Amino acid sequence: MRVFLYMLFFLLLSCSEKSAENTSPNEPATMLNQSEITYVTVAELIPDAILDVRYATENNFTGEAVYDSATVYLVEEAAIALSKAAESLRKKGYRLVLFDGYRPLEVQKKFWEVYPDPQYVADPANGSRHNRGAAIDLSLADKDGKPLTMPTDFDYFGEEAHHDYMQLSDEQIRNRSILREAMEAHGFQKLDSEWWHYDLVGWEKYPILRP
Repeated sequence: MRVFLYMLFFLLLSCSEKSAENTSPNEPATMLNQSEITYVTVAELIPDAILDVRYATENNFTGEAVYDSATVYLVEEAAIALSKAAESLRKKGYRLVLFDGYRPLEVQKKFWEVYPDPQYVADPANGSRHNRGAAIDLSLADKDGKPLTMPTDFDYFGEEAHHDYMQLSDEQIRNRSILREAMEAHGFQKLDSEWWHYDLVGWEKYPILRP
């Protein structure tokens, strides 16, 4: 099933005539059609990014690999904005560590089965910003690729991962702030409960990609 989903996603990436996405009455009037959207492999725009796509391994909260490819995709607007954030951080001696971008809806359903808490996992009935290719999970490393110390590990479900949690070391608070400032300066907004998760401002206009 996962192989089929990714093959279909690759087809959508390369096809110039994509079918329009049906929208529900609750979706914004400015919702884009699938045919208007370009998906980008983030590493092509940010070649020095470090890929730590744990969902392609067993090192994640599901305990199994749910991706067949350790590749991060985003809608083009988000990928370009992220590349600008990466450039600003690069000038300060930092590199991006990428955990996740576009996420198939079937994977979202799996996540919900394992951990149905909307504070940390989006209900697939409504879809995640990741399912739209308009969200990125990431961290920072130094110029040599050594990961910076952050408040928690990726996908830590607890208050320590929240942006307003302050019972941390000065280094952890500083590194969280460095990432946040760069992301917010280049068109992203934080998710309060996860220091690693950022949404592209205007994510609402992107439809959920449904194979």
